Amino acid sequence: MADGRAIGVFDSGLGGLTVTKEIIKRLPKEDIVYFGDTGRVPYGTRSRETIRKYAAQDERFLLKHDVKLIVAACGTVSSVAADVSHNLPVPFFEMVTHAAAAAVNKTKNRKIGVIGTSATVMSASHKKEILKLMPDAEVTAVSCSLFVPMVEEGWFSPEDVVVKETVRRYLQPIIESGSDTLILGCTHYPVLEEAIRRTVGENVALINPGVAVAEAVAEYLEINGMSAESRASGSHVFFVSDKPYSFKTQASVLLGEEIDDRKVEQVDLSSL
Repeated sequence: MADGRAIGVFDSGLGGLTVTKEIIKRLPKEDIVYFGDTGRVPYGTRSRETIRKYAAQDERFLLKHDVKLIVAACGTVSSVAADVSHNLPVPFFEMVTHAAAAAVNKTKNRKIGVIGTSATVMSASHKKEILKLMPDAEVTAVSCSLFVPMVEEGWFSPEDVVVKETVRRYLQPIIESGSDTLILGCTHYPVLEEAIRRTVGENVALINPGVAVAEAVAEYLEINGMSAESRASGSHVFFVSDKPYSFKTQASVLLGEEIDDRKVEQVDLSSL
């Protein structure tokens, strides 16, 4: 039986729009409610307790919109606070386990690189999941703290000298490790995919967690008869906790399509 309720997606800011992009591509008939906590971004430099508190509030906000499942489109939440979801009344999907599985399936030399925020890398969550699936894997993790502000400034062109040099410096340990697979462990990072690819080379497989999660969500909906099959295309609504400067430009880059500012609502989470 079809389920017309929306898919809920949240992130610490707008980076989760790259995951939303993949969900829309894979599941064009589904409605989506997106929440970006732009008033408190970034999560990656916060304490574990604060990240958990914020994640719980984000989830409660989406539940108020009667979503049928929730996607934590945030590498930091997925790494540090995924357990907050244990009491949710709806299915929950995070980034780490699906990205790890995709990387293990892709690697040939059992050497896997991970890049993410400082909180994500310090949690070692990707490494733990990879080693569960491939105990003899070699995992090299690097924190790339400047990638998020770079993307939000609109600096992502592979031709930009600042982008090229920053990416090269951060990814040098990945190159030296001989990793043949690299997990883009933050949802902003797919915007830098071309610059990253040029740096690590064509022989390194890049794992976009958004693609892996979109496939996992599609499979779950199909198996459980929860797909929205009665319409040609779904609607997409967007909420933020603070309207960031140049929102429209940032959102269009991350989502890959224009978002009308009039369709974005600012909300207050203080009561949640």
